[in-house]
Amino acid sequence: MRGASGNGDDLLHWLGAEGIVPVEGPGTIADVALVRGLLVDAAREGRAVSYSELLRMLGHRFTRPKMRALCKTLDAIDLAGESAGEPALAVLVVREGDRLPGQGWWTTLAERRGYRGAWEGGEAERFVAEEQAKAFNYWRGR
Repeated sequence: MRGASGNGDDLLHWLGAEGIVPVEGPGTIADVALVRGLLVDAAREGRAVSYSELLRMLGHRFTRPKMRALCKTLDAIDLAGESAGEPALAVLVVREGDRLPGQGWWTTLAERRGYRGAWEGGEAERFVAEEQAKAFNYWRGR
């Protein structure tokens, strides 16, 4: 997720460089507004979504390259949100197995928030629950 500037053109360039060709029109993995809207809806509902679920919402099957592309979009969303004083939304996207965000999230947002603990286990679960609660509380009232 590192390196995303929040600019959709940069995301499209990265997708092309990685050999991932986004679909035309709505449902594009790099569609920051669409992905953000899906995450805001999830936050208002007080729920997290898995990477697979979010990709399905965008009309894609889960593959690692598509997940990596999605992570670039998530980082762009959170960088823009931080600038606007909003809580993180990428924390709502979790692995199905342990319901925690993936490694890229830990090395971007968690580090920017000063978290230096383990990426799994009780301490990680508490940190994620706190960050998710911030998103739920913020978006429920909007």
